[in-house]
Amino acid sequence: MYQNIGDSAYKKDLSNIILICEHLNNPHNNFKSIHIGGTNGKGSCSHMLSSILQEANYKVGLYTSPHLVDFRERIKINGDMISKDSVSKFMHENFDFFESNNLSFFEMTVGLAFDYFSKNKVDIAIIEVGMGGRLDSTNIINPILSIITNISLDHTKFLGSNISDISKEKAGIIKENIPVVIGETQQEISPIFTDIAKSKNSEIIFADHFIYDIYNCDLKGDYQKKNIKTVLKSTEILKNLDYQINDSHINTGLSNVSNNTGLQGRWQVIQRKPMIICDTAHNEAALRDVISQLTKMEYSELHFIIGFSNDKNLKKISKIFPEDSKYYFVQSKVERARDAKEVRDIFKLNNRCGDFYKSIEYTINYVKGVSKENDIIFVGGSTFVVSEIFDKN
Repeated sequence: MYQNIGDSAYKKDLSNIILICEHLNNPHNNFKSIHIGGTNGKGSCSHMLSSILQEANYKVGLYTSPHLVDFRERIKINGDMISKDSVSKFMHENFDFFESNNLSFFEMTVGLAFDYFSKNKVDIAIIEVGMGGRLDSTNIINPILSIITNISLDHTKFLGSNISDISKEKAGIIKENIPVVIGETQQEISPIFTDIAKSKNSEIIFADHFIYDIYNCDLKGDYQKKNIKTVLKSTEILKNLDYQINDSHINTGLSNVSNNTGLQGRWQVIQRKPMIICDTAHNEAALRDVISQLTKMEYSELHFIIGFSNDKNLKKISKIFPEDSKYYFVQSKVERARDAKEVRDIFKLNNRCGDFYKSIEYTINYVKGVSKENDIIFVGGSTFVVSEIFDKN
């Protein structure tokens, strides 16, 4: 399972998902879909679109990854997680096939999602890419719309060491004659998307070229402004494809993303006085956006409770964080987690000083105890660090 152990669980190939889907009678051909890739923002965009379509009275399947606490968060219909019985039944019926073909956790999960959406006759499914695009297991679908949010350096071991190479992998979800929305115009790589779309006779639209009215959204991170534009342009295309979506659906959908879909961990305020904010941003570009918003806020002191996965360039990432803050370095309970002492030592080299702690729960309680009412405490650096806030088991 890549979420827990990293490299050794990753399979970069479509042959297994083709095999699974053939075994399941190709369930992905039984429903319409939207495919969403990119480096940052694809999860938020997926949930925003699901919320809008739910408000428009469509039955919406939603497949995302990774999960925070419960595996079933990955597969939802109208915000409701797949039942435990459905997961158990699917695995019981197909276990021998999966085991004999040495299929990965992600491949089995994608098969489960497609089978579940097919059997429950969803009107449309929003499918988030796991990693990359071209060779991601989700890339067997033929969507009515493709969306690519943005590109930055992440998972470079698998996708390429520069954003041009990464862009080519992400662009692998652009399909013949299917429109594609690009969330952000990045001068270095925009021609890559344009050329690939042209070669596939696909209409390409850059969402940030358009001006939209301001919509209220319950996801309060500043970075969501870019995602909202991407979603609004995508909604326009869906309307042109005869989806009955009006401005009321958009307003209500964007205002109730968390309630409608169960999304957590995006600039989420979990306490006030002192204010505690968590966010799943975990690469340089995403963390830069989050820290920019934090440092613009009013506070007496800013506290960072942070931990990272072992594939991050912490020498670069540490320089993003402000020097005049207090740091508490933690380690999540997954094999991929970077040793908290190592993180502390790397941050210290760049004059971001603090100590390391073994328990995230203990650290949060400790920092709450030493903070003043008008301090801000940020918890993040890794999806796995944030997940332990919500995991009460």
